Amino acid sequence: MRKVLVLFLVSIFLITGCQTIPKDALTLSPESLAERQMQTRKYETKDEGKIMSACAGLLQDMGFNLDESETKLGLITSSKVRSAENAGQIVGAVLIALLGGGAMPIDKEQKMRASVVTRPSGEQGGYIAVRVTFQRIVWNTRGQVTKSESLNDPAIYKEFFDKLSKSIFLEGQEI
Repeated sequence: MRKVLVLFLVSIFLITGCQTIPKDALTLSPESLAERQMQTRKYETKDEGKIMSACAGLLQDMGFNLDESETKLGLITSSKVRSAENAGQIVGAVLIALLGGGAMPIDKEQKMRASVVTRPSGEQGGYIAVRVTFQRIVWNTRGQVTKSESLNDPAIYKEFFDKLSKSIFLEGQEI
């Protein structure tokens, strides 16, 4: 019986292992490429440490707490918790309660996350590429996740990189 079970499991693994990968499985969509361009900037320097320091300082200035920082890998993760209350949701919940619909959960708090990845780029590593991503998770009054999304507003990324450029300049001037 044991041999039959082993033979059955091995045959299942062999059958499932024979599937082919679609040709376009590793091809990025045009939207994905545009999103990546919005999230990435290159800075003309070889000093990745200064770039990481400027990114960490900027995230803290923006109210984020640094969760993890690994300079050797060029990685910073940070987060901040904020209220997610929305006046429209509150009014809607009150109206439903008045009409006898009972208590309706509304968004209560959100956790904003920012991740920064740096890497040498260009010929002989003359540039440092910085990629930042912003996400948020929203919980309602019942503790349920109502939203988990990447933030893709170009204004957020433009503001981040404008401030980062100023921070890098000040860091370079040792101000």
